[in-house]
Amino acid sequence: GDKWPLLLFLHGAGERGDDLELVKVHGPPKLIAEGQPFPFVVVSPQCPKDRRWEPIELTALLDEIQANYKLDPDRISVTGLSMGGFGTWDLASYTPDRFAAIVPICGGGESFMARHIQHIPTWIIHGGQDSGVPPERSTEMADALRKRDGNPRLTIAPNTAHRVWTSAYDNPELYGWLLQQRRVQREGD
Repeated sequence: GDKWPLLLFLHGAGERGDDLELVKVHGPPKLIAEGQPFPFVVVSPQCPKDRRWEPIELTALLDEIQANYKLDPDRISVTGLSMGGFGTWDLASYTPDRFAAIVPICGGGESFMARHIQHIPTWIIHGGQDSGVPPERSTEMADALRKRDGNPRLTIAPNTAHRVWTSAYDNPELYGWLLQQRRVQREGD
């Protein structure tokens, strides 16, 4: 009878294609494959080769999952790494009233997105030595959210490069934080 929280995980560019085993290389799918239990329903779609995450497609996927499973609509979160971090920002901006929390890891967004998502609890994680996606992409988003009265949590791992996601997803504090979050109803909703 209980409704479950949902965690949508968006992988990076290296896991695109049609081999679902690639999705288990990093993040929550990797940990689940290793036997770690999760207090979430974890959904890990695979992006087709040579494409990027499309918010309209991800929204349709979430709609289908919500229609068919006992999920708590106030406890849906999204996280992603690298290309998936960019996808996390894009999806949250596309459907800003859907998410309890977002965790973009070594991705970036556009500062104008902050006007749509400042109310969403956000934990931004980036490697300070990232040469693939400059850490400024994350600090700029944190600054944009703060300018809109958002309260993002920003973690820059000073001695870590692009693969900061390994330590981020291995940190139990991340999942505890996600479980504490609930969707914020904005005025007029």
